[in-house]
Amino acid sequence: MSDNVTEKTTEQWLVTAQTLSEALPYMRRFAGQTFVIKYGGHAMGDAALAEKFARDIVLIKHVGINPVVVHGGGPQIGAMLERLKIKSEFIDGLRVTDQETVEIVEMVLSGSINKQIVTAINGVGGSAMGLSGKDGRLIQAKKLLRSKKDPDSNIESVLDLGFVGEPDQINPKILQDFESSDVIPVIAPIGVGENGETYNINADTAAGAIASALNASKLIMLTDIAGVMDSDKNLMPTLSRDQAASLISDGTINGGMIPKVETCLDAIDQGTAAAHILDGRVPHVLLLEIFTEHGVGTMIETAR
Repeated sequence: MSDNVTEKTTEQWLVTAQTLSEALPYMRRFAGQTFVIKYGGHAMGDAALAEKFARDIVLIKHVGINPVVVHGGGPQIGAMLERLKIKSEFIDGLRVTDQETVEIVEMVLSGSINKQIVTAINGVGGSAMGLSGKDGRLIQAKKLLRSKKDPDSNIESVLDLGFVGEPDQINPKILQDFESSDVIPVIAPIGVGENGETYNINADTAAGAIASALNASKLIMLTDIAGVMDSDKNLMPTLSRDQAASLISDGTINGGMIPKVETCLDAIDQGTAAAHILDGRVPHVLLLEIFTEHGVGTMIETAR
């Protein structure tokens, strides 16, 4: 029995050593680079996955990469609004946000969720600091304007989504100051308007804008699906910028995946080297993507 246990343990260590050996070239390649990671979906709601995410972020920082975490929190916001008996209305997938609602959104995103992530990272040996886009005017926002065309009259009308915003300008200095430190910034996607208004910003959009402003090497978006699928529902490991745009045009990329891919394309167009869409439900998915030869999910880049 003892010999079997020893043999098994030795095999496990050999696998670990092989994994570290494979990861070393990627650690060297990415040292000193900035990765913006959008954290959301099922991975945030699962305690075991949340702890693994925190450990992975700390490891990424320790090997010399600068991770910037931008988190969502739609389900948690919905739960709090329901608890307070505040009804939510959605238009084209966006929550209509009045003054009362935006106060709850800010409380949940900048408060409980942000501090849970910070605490998790600190709890496994990291040094995280929670921010919202209002801190240091990190995310200067403007009201998001959407229009809708009536199919019968063909008349286009402007939709009022309330305090839903989009990034107008990113102040990267506050994040650049962290690069030479041990601190990992964790950002809630709340923006500040020209006159101090609070805006609720889609986390994907916020992450893309921050990646562009920082000239990040990677924008990594954790989702609840494996990545971009082709017309036969097979995962597409890599896509060029032009291929991704074409798949949107022909309808292969559709539904909620469209805005995620468009965010990736915008980031690439503005200087981000590559964008990744990963399944956050997979344990250690960040490490699998960053430090292995084949990676996981879908990578979109300017050219291949």
